[in-house]
Amino acid sequence: MSSALPTIVHLDADAFFVSVELALQPHLRGKKVAVGGRERGIIASASYEARACGVYTPMPTSRALLVCPDLILLPHLGNYGEVSGKMFDLCETLTPYVERNSIDEGYIDLGPCGLASAEAVEKTVRGLQQRIWDELTIPVSFGIATNKLVSQIASKLRKPRGFVVVPPGTEAAFLAPLDIGKLPGVGAKTETELQARGVHKISDLFSRNERELEALLGRDWRAFLVLARGVDLRPVEMERADAKSYSQQETFSRDVGDWASVERTAKGMIDALLPAIRADGKRVRTLTVKVRYGDFTQETAGRSLPESSDLEQPFYPLLAALLKQAWTQSRPLRLVSVRFSGVEEGGRQLDLFAETDEKRRKLADVLDQMNQGKSMRVHRGHQLPPKVTGA
Repeated sequence: MSSALPTIVHLDADAFFVSVELALQPHLRGKKVAVGGRERGIIASASYEARACGVYTPMPTSRALLVCPDLILLPHLGNYGEVSGKMFDLCETLTPYVERNSIDEGYIDLGPCGLASAEAVEKTVRGLQQRIWDELTIPVSFGIATNKLVSQIASKLRKPRGFVVVPPGTEAAFLAPLDIGKLPGVGAKTETELQARGVHKISDLFSRNERELEALLGRDWRAFLVLARGVDLRPVEMERADAKSYSQQETFSRDVGDWASVERTAKGMIDALLPAIRADGKRVRTLTVKVRYGDFTQETAGRSLPESSDLEQPFYPLLAALLKQAWTQSRPLRLVSVRFSGVEEGGRQLDLFAETDEKRRKLADVLDQMNQGKSMRVHRGHQLPPKVTGA
C-alpha cells in the first residue's frame, strides 16, 4: 500500500552475534571471525570477511575450519538479549511504533512522527543508524519503503551497513529484477524448482498464464502475485510478542553414554534458564527434553506442571523421567537440550506450597544477584563434577 512518504522501516542488524562479540573485542574487526562451538558445533554467525571465504550459517564448525583455516572462532560470551533490547530502545526514542520481530530484526513506523518529506525520513533513519553504532558499536542495515514486505527485502540488499530507500509507487519496479528467492515464501527448494522451469526473476512470474502459475505455485499463486507487485497491507504491531519458550542445548565434544553426566548437564540448563525466566517476570509450565544421537536422529519428551512456576525445584523431579522417556536407545548421545514453554506472566504461586515457594524464591533472588558478578559464582551441588575415587 503506497502512502505519500516511505515511512515503514526495516532494521536488520549485520551479523548480529558476531557484532556483539566484536563490540567486546574490537581488535578483531576486519578479520575472519565466527561465533560457534569449536568441536562438533555449528556456526551461529559469521563476519562478512569469513563469509567471503565460504563460511555460512549453520555450517558445521569442522567444515568452516576446513574452508577457512585461519577462521577465528569465538564462543558465545556477549549478552545478546540485552544488546538487542538497547538497540530497539533506541528505535523507540523516535516512535512508539516499533515491532520487535526477532533478536536482530524489526520494523519501525515513522508515519505518526509528522515528518514532512522523504528527505526528512532518510535523515532520521540515518541518524538512528549512526546512533546505534556510536552507543552499541553494532552495525545495522535499513530498508525504507511504504510497507513491511518491500522494506524488509530492501534492508538485506546491500549489507553490511546497507541503506536502501524505495520511493512510493516504485515497489513493483524495485522487485521485478530481483531473484525469485527474494520473495517471502520461496524457500531454497521452491527456488530451485522455479529456476528449473524458467522462473529466475520476480518479473518472470508475470509472463506466465494462470494455468502455468498454478502449476508452479499451487493454489496460492494469486497471493504470490500480490507480493510480487510489492503490495502488503500489514501494519507495524507495536505490542511486543512475549517469549513463547526458553531453551538451551549442549553438543558434546564426544558422544556421551554416561547417564549421570547427561543428567548433570541437563540440570545445569535448568539452572541457567530459570534465572532468565525470573528476570523477565515470567513463569513456565512445560519442560521438554530432547536428545540427539551420533547419526542425528533425535527423540523428545515433555510434561507440564499443574500450575506454572519460576523456580527450579518443581522441574527437577520431571527431568529424570523425561530423560529416560526420550533416551530410549542404548546409544551414546551427541546432544541434549532443555526447553521451557507454556510461558505466563509472573505473580501466581503453587497454592499448596505457597509459603515454601516464597522462601525458595527469596533464596533464588539472592543467588541470581550473586551470580551476576564476575568475581563470585555460586554453584548448586549437582553442577559439580563427581568426585573421583580410587586406590
